[in-house]
Amino acid sequence: MSGLVVDAERCVGCKRCVRACAFGGIVVEGRLARPTDACTLCGSCVEACPVQALSIDRGRAAAGDGTGADASVCRDIWVVAQLDAAGAVLPVTFELIAKARELASCQRCQRGQSLLAERRVVAVLAEGAAAESRALQLIAAGVDEVLRCRDGRFPSADTALLATLIAELARERHPETVLFGATALGRELAPRVAVLLQTGLTADCTELSIDAETGLLRQTRPAFGGNLMATIECPVHRPQMATVRPGVFPVAGDACAQRTGDVAPGTITDIALDATVHPRVRRLDLEPVAAGTIAQAKRLVVVGRGIGSKKNLPLMKRLVELLDADLGCTRPLVEAGWLDYAHQVGQTGASVAPELLLSLGVSGAIQHLAGMGGAQTVIAVNEDSSAPIFGAARYAVVGDCIAFAEELVRQLEAR
Repeated sequence: MSGLVVDAERCVGCKRCVRACAFGGIVVEGRLARPTDACTLCGSCVEACPVQALSIDRGRAAAGDGTGADASVCRDIWVVAQLDAAGAVLPVTFELIAKARELASCQRCQRGQSLLAERRVVAVLAEGAAAESRALQLIAAGVDEVLRCRDGRFPSADTALLATLIAELARERHPETVLFGATALGRELAPRVAVLLQTGLTADCTELSIDAETGLLRQTRPAFGGNLMATIECPVHRPQMATVRPGVFPVAGDACAQRTGDVAPGTITDIALDATVHPRVRRLDLEPVAAGTIAQAKRLVVVGRGIGSKKNLPLMKRLVELLDADLGCTRPLVEAGWLDYAHQVGQTGASVAPELLLSLGVSGAIQHLAGMGGAQTVIAVNEDSSAPIFGAARYAVVGDCIAFAEELVRQLEAR
């Protein structure tokens, strides 16, 4: 049911609301406006109405959301745990747990109302029946409750099966927020869950925060090809859902210590998957892929077009070896065939958060900067003193990056 309300006594049928709507969400029949199923509750028509005949009833709209619950009863923050082929928890899961604990500690308030109870952090874990359970590992990372489904149909089941499980749990337990790692699995799974629950989804977020006034999740991500950062909110439907790239958020050193108040140790709740649900995909074999990713690198040397040519890559690789680091690059180098895609840092590559990032010959396009926002210490070398990369650097060197790299290699080799 749409939450757009039309005051029949005030409406004059001027059709300004129709012209203001970009989605065909309102029509005028006779001399009275009427919302359609395409209404997204964006509020454009409300602002355009010259006689204040339109308004949005948030409570009415929430009654039709995918979880079947009013937004006021939704509270917990869920993290969907992801496992690798060996059954180990992927690092992005721990990154999201740490962020979820931070969000949970933010007291939620509504206009004119008293503070509500702190949110809990809940992990959803689907694992094989014979596999070693990772539930205790998730609790040690800061989770208040693990919803564990141990079933022979996992973990080789297709995403449709996992989406069905998460959607059924959400309808039953009414989470306020669900977070996914933007891995290959997460990018396929999250949209399926969003469709089943008829709620919104923000993909590839680089920042998450809680609005102090409304308690809504503020989801920030690059938009328009990375030329600006958009902050998105889901004011009506629940749960609020987002995917986050690996490496965007740091893993807390002691996540449990971040809990506030007298919080009991985490619990494990075993749940069952409907016996009538069957996977549509059967795994015949497993083909291993190359191990390692720059998303987890502690030290990273990132090179751009400023290194001049491919013949200078051996120098950069020698520097990487001496620094005990990993090698990253910008998108143009991948497109030119100098390095593989696995080395690409940026909006369309990997998001990284190393302790040390040495940037050589990188101009610093916004798409690239979006992928390195988590770096703790950035040293940038570029001949252009106005290069955007210097805005993200703690130490800036204006000069020839090749000469800089050669001198640094000489000094490191002399140690």
